[in-house]
Amino acid sequence: MKDTSNIVKYKFEMNQVIEDKTLFKTQCLINGKWVDSATNESIKIVNPYNGEFLANVPQVNRSQVKEAIDSANIAFKKWKKTSAIERSNLLKNWFNLIKENINDLASIMVSEQGKPLKEAKGEVNYAASYVEFFAEEAKRIYGDVIPSPFPNSRVVVLKQPVGVVGIITPWNFPIAMMVRKIAPALACGCTCVIKPDERTPLSAFAVLELAIRAGIPKGVVNAVTGIPSEIGEEFTSNELVRKISFTGSTRVGKILMSGSAQNVKRVTLELGGNAPFIVFDDANIDAAVEGLIASKYRNSGQTCVCANRIFVHSNVEDEFIRKLKIKVEEFKIGNGLEDNDIGPLINDAALEKVERLINDAISKGGKICHGGNRHKLGGTFFEPTIISNINSSMSIFKEEIFGPVASIVTFNSVDEVIELANNTKYGLASYFYAKDMSKIWKVAEELEYGMVGVNRGGISSALIPFGGIKESGMGREGSKYGVDDYLNIKYLCMSD
Repeated sequence: MKDTSNIVKYKFEMNQVIEDKTLFKTQCLINGKWVDSATNESIKIVNPYNGEFLANVPQVNRSQVKEAIDSANIAFKKWKKTSAIERSNLLKNWFNLIKENINDLASIMVSEQGKPLKEAKGEVNYAASYVEFFAEEAKRIYGDVIPSPFPNSRVVVLKQPVGVVGIITPWNFPIAMMVRKIAPALACGCTCVIKPDERTPLSAFAVLELAIRAGIPKGVVNAVTGIPSEIGEEFTSNELVRKISFTGSTRVGKILMSGSAQNVKRVTLELGGNAPFIVFDDANIDAAVEGLIASKYRNSGQTCVCANRIFVHSNVEDEFIRKLKIKVEEFKIGNGLEDNDIGPLINDAALEKVERLINDAISKGGKICHGGNRHKLGGTFFEPTIISNINSSMSIFKEEIFGPVASIVTFNSVDEVIELANNTKYGLASYFYAKDMSKIWKVAEELEYGMVGVNRGGISSALIPFGGIKESGMGREGSKYGVDDYLNIKYLCMSD
């Protein structure tokens, strides 16, 4: 039975309630202790819904980042020798605590990120599923015995943890993106230093507090907030960090990849996307509309795998837009803590980008079918938008929108739309709706993306290998493939 001795009602200034106020951490985690900045410098965290102040978190200096790395390296020497069963049991403890505290974790996330509460709860459950999966996978990291090519010898292959992992996560999924990196790292016997995004560190800190309560030893997980470039430079230059796992922009991913080359670190990069969503004329239009709603407007369109360019066959364009508009008009917009479907964008820069992309499209012939403006609620709210007559000359076709905007491109043939869909430097996720099986196989095989959703708009799960190709990154997260990048392969040749 859950211990309720320290559970109290705690009301945030932004009119939200959590039960366990000890989850509201505003310090960094180094070697099992919550600490402030050595220089007393801080970062202000605000609620994107109304701009209200939430907390100050530390802006640590370079020496504190190094201290966190040193702590992780010391902890690694012992953690890597713990049994798979022990690591599995600790991860299961963490999983249970995350599930028990889903309401508090989701409320903290909404306060600093803005997404609707139902989506935040979905994210916490999604994050927990990775902990559960890799708790089991910890016991299935198998080596091999290979028939020896040499006389009187045995050939054995071992898999061993790479060491300290530098983890850098984004603001749009502040719990899930972090947990799905930490869970396989710990399962393999690695230790971590995490840099959550400086805009959304509070939910990350809360989840790490639960990791401590779960029994994860001190130094195995550490977290620092500060100037991103300084932390990134320490991660890439410090020889104790043997791997970097990053989710974020392609621009920053390239910087980290370049910096990691100086001491040949392993990197996993989940970078930008420009996902095509294709609706063929034989598609189930109602299903395609539902799939687009799930893919495009979740988190106000601020996801790396959301549909960015919607290609609709000219024979069904009018029907598709009409049915999509009906659904979009039903959205409830407002405070994420209330029963709403669309929350604010993360900040003014995000709002201005969406506005710029729409204005550019309109200037080049784009037609607004719905929305298209800043929302009457003000702040960083933007109207859920549908814009048609999009073409490849427009910025909205080339750039990741990261806003609640469905941009419609018409096409007439399979070969034409495959070429249009692949006309991007990105290759993360893609989606299409069709019924003809020969067409389905052709399109699925020719789309240049790491993930393809066929007649489905939601494709993420702990059981699947999440990741992209081209400038969308390298490596995979989730599934049995998710442990590979945290392991070194060692070959033993043992002669008599």
